[in-house]
Amino acid sequence: MALAASETVVHPPASAPPLTGLTPLEAEAVDLFVGLAQVVGLPKSIGQIYGLLYISATPLSLDDIADRLDISKGSASQGLKFLRTTGAVRLCDEHGSRCDHYEAETGLRALATGFLKEQIEPHLESGEDRLARLKRLAANAPAAERTHVVQRVKQLESWHRRAAGLLPLLIRFLGK
Repeated sequence: MALAASETVVHPPASAPPLTGLTPLEAEAVDLFVGLAQVVGLPKSIGQIYGLLYISATPLSLDDIADRLDISKGSASQGLKFLRTTGAVRLCDEHGSRCDHYEAETGLRALATGFLKEQIEPHLESGEDRLARLKRLAANAPAAERTHVVQRVKQLESWHRRAAGLLPLLIRFLGK
């Protein structure tokens, strides 16, 4: 079948594998959010799910998401659970449907606050125990290294105190 002169064929970027069941627009949005997720150390599936929900004009069910992205229902379920916990997606009331439907949260403030609370705050809390262990280990380091490692641990403690003090302020600022 020949294309009319005004018709164009849109292909996904060469670097991205084709995504089944997605329009070129959806595939591009998904690819964008996959890249962003990977920058902050999140799994590819998180970016895929958020990207699809972000660009979708209608809320989607878990089955819709898994089928459209060609990912397992388990992966879709885990991704949705993470995204709901961070406040990046929310449940929608789809009248007449027996399954849950989801849509993306698009407020940058809500996204940033959820990410900080769910990803950064737990690391800061566990950091206190690690710093205490590092301090004990540094005190027992070989004499030739002790001064250096004790100074480095003190620097880490200072960074940790600053981050721990800044995080609540940042969350409060974003919440306004």
